[in-house]
This record gives sequence, structure tokens and C-alpha cells, in this order.
Amino acid sequence: MTSIPRAAAPPAPARTRVLWLSCVAHALHDGYTDMVYVLLPVWQAEFGLGFGALAMLRGIYAGTMACLQIPAGRLARRTGSRATLAAGTLLAAAGYAAAGTSGSLLGLCAALALSGSGSSTQHPLASGAVSRAYGSGARGPLGVYNFAGDLGKAALPAALSLLVAAMPWRHALWAVSALGALVAVGIALFLPALPDGAPAAGPAADGGRPASARGFRLLLAIGVLDTGVRMGVLTFLPFLLQDKGIAAPMLGTALALLFIGGAAGKFVCGWLGERLGVVGTVFATEGGTAVCIVAVLLCPLGPALVLLPLLGAMLNGTSSVLYGTVPDLAPPGGTERAFALFYTGVIASGAVAPVAYGLLGDQVGIRPATLAAAATAVAIIPLAWALHRRLPRAARP
Repeated sequence: MTSIPRAAAPPAPARTRVLWLSCVAHALHDGYTDMVYVLLPVWQAEFGLGFGALAMLRGIYAGTMACLQIPAGRLARRTGSRATLAAGTLLAAAGYAAAGTSGSLLGLCAALALSGSGSSTQHPLASGAVSRAYGSGARGPLGVYNFAGDLGKAALPAALSLLVAAMPWRHALWAVSALGALVAVGIALFLPALPDGAPAAGPAADGGRPASARGFRLLLAIGVLDTGVRMGVLTFLPFLLQDKGIAAPMLGTALALLFIGGAAGKFVCGWLGERLGVVGTVFATEGGTAVCIVAVLLCPLGPALVLLPLLGAMLNGTSSVLYGTVPDLAPPGGTERAFALFYTGVIASGAVAPVAYGLLGDQVGIRPATLAAAATAVAIIPLAWALHRRLPRAARP
């Protein structure tokens, strides 16, 4: 992306185009990431895979996406953000196209690694584009951008589920790959050039805010465990619903209910955090997560489907409060680095946790392993209590 002087802020139409193209990219890549959950039962039946192998497939996608985000930023400084984001989107689409031609576990692993590599460009470059376009007024547009990812998580898995019911799964993957190629072309042709070095969105002033290294470590630990709980539940949920007798075309709809609830949870818990504080909100969401997991395990299919939006809200709600707390614990001038460390930790957890829970599922079965995820949610509560004393007064209830 061609650099222009920082003072030359892009006109409103260009900013709007940046926002909407970034939203489309976020929806596509987050949808690609969560389509794996719809495909796990298909691949289990096709290739006879165990839960550990299935979880490894999910971990490969998330792991390559996490590990290559910093290199993607470096590449963008050499080749331009627009070109890198477009190429990454095309690479993510090509990975799913390759998965549609694979005939073995090794082929699926390679294809998902390829797609995850492409998706590593999206979060740093698209969010950076929105930040540069809007400067100090980027907080609201970044909220729209983040919500677009949740829409993609809801829409693409549901669409893929319907496609898989109507055609061979390989053809369905080629169809969603074509969609990704179209988005890549749109980014390459229409994403405007933006100024480099615009101020990042976030608190207006870092100076004078007390930093707490131990508090940040506690916050990071909560984020890692919270992500692990979410990944464990998502890994097992399709199989739990299958055991309850859900029809294949309904599986994507069930996951869409979960993800829609998750999107709503981000908004509700942001509001709740202002009233209960960080610790009170974490108590509510993690306790609610554990209760909802147990309820879904015990209920028949109909009530379980009704509970899925609430479960999604509990699973996702904690994250919206944790992300907003990072600046409260960052050292003066270190907010961006603190966010980078936090995102690295939670994304790495997203890669490792499905493998760990999958291996546990192979040993003890999916119901006890899902209960282990509920127990992990409960274990977060004492960490949140320890965090309370490390927070600045403004972040307390």
C-alpha cells in the first residue's frame, strides 16, 4: 500500500471503503477459521480419524495463523498492506481448494496449514488499515470491524453445512474457495492507499497510568484459559449434538446460533463490564459458561439448541472485557506491545487447546472431556479474584 503523508487523512469515501473491505475480509477469514468445526464430522467419516487427529487439524489452522501474524506485518512493510492482504486472502482460499482435493490426513494438514498461513495476514493488516484510516476516531469503526468477524463465523459455517448437504463436501469447499478468490480480487482493486504511522486507537493517554506486570500476567492467564474453554467446547459440540440426534443440515444452523449468541455476548458484556467491573463480569461469564455446558450435556436436543445462544454469549463475553482491560495494565507507552503479547497468548491457546482436549476426549470420551472444559471455566474465577487487587480503581466496580 503506497504511503502518503500522515497529515493527509483520507477523505470520507475512502475511509468508508477501507472499513467495509476490512469488514468483508474479517468476515471471510473468521468464517474460514470456524468452517473447520463443520468439516470435522465429515472428515471423521471420510478418513476414519480419532478425536486427537481431528483436534490436530483445527490446531494446525490456528497455529499457523498465530505464528505468522508478526511475519505478515513485516512482509507488508516490504510489499504493501494491500498486496499482502489480497495475497493472503487468495492463499487462504487456495488452502481450502487444496483440502477439497486431498485424500489423506497428511493432505488435509498441508491444506489447512496453507489456508491458515493466508489468514495470518487478516487481523494485523485489516485492523491496522482501519486504525490508519480513522486515526484517533477509530474505536467505533474497529467495533464494527470486530463484529463483522462474528457475522462471518455465523454465516459461513451455516452456508457450508447447507452446501455439504446438497453436494459432495469437496465441491462445497471449492465453492467457498471461489468466494475467497473474489474477495481477494476486491481487496487488490479497491482497498485505498492509507497514511502510515497514524495513531492507534485506544486510550488517549498512557502517561500516569500505573502498570502492573503481575496483573498483566494474571489477565493473560485468564485469557489463555478462557480461550481454551471456548476451543474445547467448539471441538466437541458437533459430536455432542450428533449424539443427541441432530440432522446434518441442522448442524451448521446450530453452530450459527452459538456464534450469534457469541456476537451478542460481546456487546452485552461490554455494557455489563461498566457496571460490574472486570472481575464481576468474569465471575458472571465463567460461572455462566460452566452452568451452560453442563445444561447442554444433560438436555435433549431441543432444549440444548435453545441454550446454544446463551452458551455462545457466555463463551465469548469474557473476551470483550479482557481485551478492554489490557490498556489498564500496560506500562506507559506500551499499550501496543501489551496487546501484541495478549493476542499471541490467546491465539496460541486457540491452537493448542483443541489438541489437548481432543487427546483427552480420546482417553475418557467426549462428555467427560467437555466437563473438563466446564471445570476450567470455574478455575478462572479465583484468578479473576486475584486480578482484582492489581487493577486501577477505574477498572473496578
